[in-house]
Parts: sequence; C-alpha cells; structure tokens
Amino acid sequence: MARYARRLQQIGSSILVSLPSVWIKSNNLKKGSIVPVHINRDNSISIFASEDDTADKIKELTIPYPSVSMDTLVNQVYGGYLLGYDMIRIKASLQLSFEDADRIKKAMRKLVGLEIVDEDGFLISAQFLLDADTLDAEKILRRMSAIVAGMYRDMLEAIRLKQNSSIRKVISGRDDEVDRQYFLLVRLIRSAMMDQKLAGKLNLSNIDILDYRIAANLLESAGDYIVDLTNAIDLSRLKAVDEIVEAGVLVEKMHEKSVAAFVNKNRSESNGVVKIYDNFMEVINSTKRSVDSNNLESTVAVLNLIYSMDKIARCWVDVADLVKPIHLTAPLKNA
Repeated sequence: MARYARRLQQIGSSILVSLPSVWIKSNNLKKGSIVPVHINRDNSISIFASEDDTADKIKELTIPYPSVSMDTLVNQVYGGYLLGYDMIRIKASLQLSFEDADRIKKAMRKLVGLEIVDEDGFLISAQFLLDADTLDAEKILRRMSAIVAGMYRDMLEAIRLKQNSSIRKVISGRDDEVDRQYFLLVRLIRSAMMDQKLAGKLNLSNIDILDYRIAANLLESAGDYIVDLTNAIDLSRLKAVDEIVEAGVLVEKMHEKSVAAFVNKNRSESNGVVKIYDNFMEVINSTKRSVDSNNLESTVAVLNLIYSMDKIARCWVDVADLVKPIHLTAPLKNA
C-alpha cells in the first residue's frame, strides 16, 4: 500500500491538501469531481473516488418454499444474514405448514437485529433493523468474551464443588447467546470486507477484519468446548480436583489476558499468555503423574477433562498470537 505525505496549504480562509496524481488519474477524476470524505472513529479520514449510489439500497434475498429440506432452507437464512442481506423473505408456492413456519421463525430469532416484519400463510419477511455504522466489532467481541468467561467460571465452580447437575442447561443456554453475537460479528466483518467505506467508518484495516474473523471463531469454539466439557464430565469419578481447579484458574487468566491483548494490540500482554500456558502445562503434567493408574475410570475422567481444558487454553493462545508484532513504520513518499 503506497503512502504519501502532504503539506497543508491555506488559500484564503480554506485549508487545502493536494491528492496524489496517480490516484486522481486511476479514478478518472478532474476539476469539479465530488469525492466523499469520511471521518473515522480514530479521527483519521478516508477519501473515496465517488459517491456510492447503492449505499442506501436494501439488499434483498428471496428463498423459495418448499425447499430440498428444512435444514437447507434454514442454512440459506443463516447464509443470507451472514452475507449482509437486509431483507430475507421466505416465499411459498404451497402454504407454509405450522411446524415449518415455526422453525423458520425460531431460526430468524437467533439472529441479532433480524426482525419479522410481515407474515402470512405464504410469506415470512424479516428485515435487519440495525445500522451497521453504529455497530462496533470490538464491543461485540468483548460481549462474546464476557459470556464465554461466565460459562467457564460456572463450569470451574461446578468442578470445585463436584456439582454440575443444574449447570449444564444454563451453560448451554448461554452458548446460544455466544452464537448470536458470533453471527452478528461475522455479518459485520463480511460487510466491511465488501464495503471499504464501512470498513473506514469502523476503523478496520484489511488485517483487522481478518483478525476479528479468526478471533470470533476462536471464542465461539471455546464456548462449544465448554459446553462439551460440562456435558461430558463425570464428577463422581473425578479425582485430583484441587490440581484440576488450579489448572483451570490458569486457563481463566489466559482468557482475560488474550482478549485484552488482542483488542489493545498489546504484544507484551500477548507474550504473557504464552507464559501462563507453560505454567498450565506444568500443572496438568503433574496432575497426570499423580493420577492412580490402578483406577481406570478415574484416570480416564481426569485425562478427558485435562484434554478438554487444553483445547480451551489453546484457543486463548491462538487469540494472543493474533496480536501484530512490533515493527518499524515504512518511510513516507513525497510525491
């Protein structure tokens, strides 16, 4: 990406800045051309070659019913949402059955900002009512992180108390909200990828867009791993609880530091996550050695839990690894 330095000039009461001639020529601009200027959240500006006449147009998707299967139809709804469609319609050639209509509406309600605005026996219309310009990728990611952190704390407390009979449904329900926020973030990121003006307003560079996509996926995966672990754990056969909780607390610290490092682009904080992971590995290796090998059921329970905890821990290492290394800024061109 070429970079240029320009000196501000004053003509009368106006402050002017010249634009690179190569950019002017490549976009066929001339005297009198109008170029939109957007002020970004970080107080930088983005200049575009022309007004986007399609910016205010509503992107619509019509999905025919009946479909090959209801799974296919629901996936098309999710796909349309993630691709940034503002209006999603289910148009039926045969009257919608109650069961199918109910399933479609339940799927739509799982998508943040998508509201059903019209419905009859042959049509269900849902519209995305949030303004993408007002959304914030960082806030959505932090919201996902907070929910996942709560799920993990409750799971760890269940292990500490050896009581998880009532926590399984609670954690599973929270994971549904993680998925809702994940879909919203992916929609926002994909929209920014296709619309550089939106990316500029959100202050997201191309590498930021990619990193947020990966980070969101890692957080969503961590939530799934916590649900799987909570459902699979057999506390009645679990031994070495104190050691497991000690390891679990380290994973909790990794989560907190990795997300903070990512959103703040803090490389030293990122390196700290890797150090905590090394401590975590020391604890779980010690726990493996302390397990009574003569008690097969207890050994399997401990090893399965450690394996699942390690999968969660690796998510936080991967989030921390997204933090860009410190590097020198390339010199500016004077042109």
